Amino acid sequence: MHTVVRGIVIRMKSAGDDRLLTLLTDERGVLQAVARGANKPRSRLASSTELFCYSRLTLFSYRDHITVDAADVENSFFALRGDLAALALASYIAELACELAPPEEPAKEYLRLLLNTLHLAVTHKRPLLQSKAAFELRLLAMAGFMPDLIGCTCCGEYDGERPMYFSPGAGTITCQDCGKESPECGGLISPGVLAAMRHILYSPFEKVFSFSLSEDRISELSQVVEGYLRYHLQRSWRSLDFFYSVL
Repeated sequence: MHTVVRGIVIRMKSAGDDRLLTLLTDERGVLQAVARGANKPRSRLASSTELFCYSRLTLFSYRDHITVDAADVENSFFALRGDLAALALASYIAELACELAPPEEPAKEYLRLLLNTLHLAVTHKRPLLQSKAAFELRLLAMAGFMPDLIGCTCCGEYDGERPMYFSPGAGTITCQDCGKESPECGGLISPGVLAAMRHILYSPFEKVFSFSLSEDRISELSQVVEGYLRYHLQRSWRSLDFFYSVL
């Protein structure tokens, strides 16, 4: 059976003349496919099945096997090859998408989030750490790890003026007054970082990345969101270590 989807290559491995692909697609989520003969010099699939290439894909499914029959490139994100830090970030967020996006289910918002983040990485319209944190937090929320940042978990206080405690385990915030009575409420985060996290989580999709912070606050945001990510996924990533090594 043939299906046509839009998708991006988030993992690619060579197997002789063929390429084993992991794709993030709009209608079928994360799936494994084979691009037969794509490693041959004159293959019509050579350029369209490169890592991070976004294409309109014609897939053929037979039993448990999927092959790429045709692909029309829409964005190759070729500029990543000339920017090591952006390429390292792309590798990391692709790995996260592979882990958290649903397999064989519609995943349009996941694909859109990844594409937008790659665009920002290529164009540097936002600092890389800011794009990284926004991608991580919005992705976690979409995948079922949505924190509750509306108000203090004890008294409901919104408090946009003072630092508040954030608990990575509970995914909740606690005001300083209530935090005195609760020794396990996490660490303090600045009002600007809390506002940025609320923006990432609660804004319409097209505005997720549209916020500004100072360099120090971007670093704090990245650390807080990454701590939340590590707590809930309980793992580390070599691609993230590499990103930091070249940043």
